[in-house]
Amino acid sequence: MSKELKVGIIAVVIVVGFIWGFNFLKGTNLFDTGTRVFKVEYAKIGGLSKSSPVTINGLKVGKVDKIEFNTTPEKKGYLIVTFHVENDFEFSKNSLVQIYSPNPLSGSSLAIIPDYNGEAAVSGDFLTGEMEESLFTSIGERLDPLQQKIEKVLVSADTLFGGINKILNEKTISEVNRSITDLSATIHQLRSTVSTVNTMIVENKESLKNSIENTKNITENFSKVSDSLASVNFNEIIKNAENAISNFNSVSEKINSGEGTVGKLINDKNMYNNLEAATKELEQLLRDIKLNPKRYIHFSIFGKSPDSYEESPKN
Repeated sequence: MSKELKVGIIAVVIVVGFIWGFNFLKGTNLFDTGTRVFKVEYAKIGGLSKSSPVTINGLKVGKVDKIEFNTTPEKKGYLIVTFHVENDFEFSKNSLVQIYSPNPLSGSSLAIIPDYNGEAAVSGDFLTGEMEESLFTSIGERLDPLQQKIEKVLVSADTLFGGINKILNEKTISEVNRSITDLSATIHQLRSTVSTVNTMIVENKESLKNSIENTKNITENFSKVSDSLASVNFNEIIKNAENAISNFNSVSEKINSGEGTVGKLINDKNMYNNLEAATKELEQLLRDIKLNPKRYIHFSIFGKSPDSYEESPKN
């Protein structure tokens, strides 16, 4: 083999390798004759790009070949995505091709959601496409009502702060500062009082201890007295008291009915009058003895006879 032929063969191999590598980097395998090509139409592709992977149940089965605009007037602005599937996995024309994002940091991919009912899909078919709702789209839809509420709250807060600014003028702020100063002084005095009380407690610790012990002893004595009282037969005492009251009531009834000396004395008017007259006569006798003792008491050494009784004039 001549030298020129070897150079020619090497050049052809290099060109073929370059073409294959270039197409491989674009996602096209020139040596795979079992590849099937499908098309899907979308209103928006959400970050899908050429060479984005195509998966079935999470398994990569192909790549996106190209993305181009639809030239049909009634479909103007729509995008046609062409992709190929290298796997011989069978699915029907009713299958969905969904654009989704595996994670927020990566680009979008195509996922074939297979449907096994109906006619099998063949190379060149148009499949139905849909776009999966992304996390950020879902969050945005949920944040829209929240944003409106926050705006209303901010407006209300602005009105509230406006009213507060009107209230908090220089005079009010000065009074608030003065109140805070007074409160600080009060707290300082309270701390001093607490410190003084603590000092008193420490200094009188023994006295407090003795007082507590005395209180404990008093409590124990009360407990003993309580036990003693508990052992007293109160029923018997009450019964005796009832008997005494009954006897007193009986005596009282007899007195009121005029029985006995006390009853007659209280209820008999004649006896009362006689007693009163006797008392008066006794009083006159005692007065006369006091005024004229010689009439009643006579003492003589030589036996002199006493003077005759002379009745004293009545007052």
